Amino acid sequence: MGVKSVLEKLKLEPYVIALFGMVVLASILPVRGEAAHGLSIVVKLAIALLFFLHGAKLSRESVVAGVTHWRLHLLILAFTFVMFPILGLVISKTGVLPPTLAAGILFLCCLPSTVQSSIAFTSIARGNVAAAVVAASASNLFGIFITPVLVGLLMHTQGGASGGWKSVQDIVVQLLLPFIAGQLARPLVSAWITRHKGLIGYVDRGSILLVVYSAFSEAVVGGIWHRISPLQLVVLLAVCGVLLAIVLTATTFGARALGFSPEDERAITFCGSKKSLATGVPMAGILFPGPTAGILVLPLMIFHQIQLMACSVIAQHYAKKAREAEA
Repeated sequence: MGVKSVLEKLKLEPYVIALFGMVVLASILPVRGEAAHGLSIVVKLAIALLFFLHGAKLSRESVVAGVTHWRLHLLILAFTFVMFPILGLVISKTGVLPPTLAAGILFLCCLPSTVQSSIAFTSIARGNVAAAVVAASASNLFGIFITPVLVGLLMHTQGGASGGWKSVQDIVVQLLLPFIAGQLARPLVSAWITRHKGLIGYVDRGSILLVVYSAFSEAVVGGIWHRISPLQLVVLLAVCGVLLAIVLTATTFGARALGFSPEDERAITFCGSKKSLATGVPMAGILFPGPTAGILVLPLMIFHQIQLMACSVIAQHYAKKAREAEA
């Protein structure tokens, strides 16, 4: 069996491989000194561009189409910013992970949902796409304010975030203002963005790769691989899997118990169970300056890959059920 077929069976996307490639590169050739300072400036500019494009891509028509479904949105927000942090707090207190990785789990649990993949999986599963667009986008917008507050409340004993109003202020300047600028510029740039979706995708993913390389470079210089053992990485993988399984079960059966339609159930399952790498990595760099950020994003990267694989299978299952119901 060739390498390509193995990757296909594991559903490992080239982007995910590239993410872990950045970890390997940073481990071998971490950026230091003046070069690190220069890279940090480039990273901040790349993040600003990333969120500008997110703002420019978000269709206001889609927002209007789904915004009235308030019960669905409140439920997704409750899963994202209430149940997830509670689970993260419980896991961090069990002692199965060292404090740095436990803090990483808690940090990922404080993050907003993904946007692109939540919408994509909802679409594949033939769910309520308009509601998914609104829910995932709202999660990211609210997360700009909610995540630093949750981090400040829950992680002050876990290594400490920079916290306070300064963290919120930094996130607003680096993430929200570019997003708003993108929304305002949408009438001028939306046609260009539609014509150059491939290029936008490269900018999107390239920005995150830069941030991961920068964060892990600082972590490697700070001695990350002397503080985390292979066994701890295996335990982290298992913890991320269990966390995702619990949340997927809760979102699916919670939606059914509350009487949502099958289409709404699919939107709730995919939007309520996922965590955003695109938002989480930049936030880690803002909330946890220095080598700490590199360690904290490791659980998020692992969880991100597991959620992609699991949700891909679930979306195909939902799509099959929808086709059978139509037959």
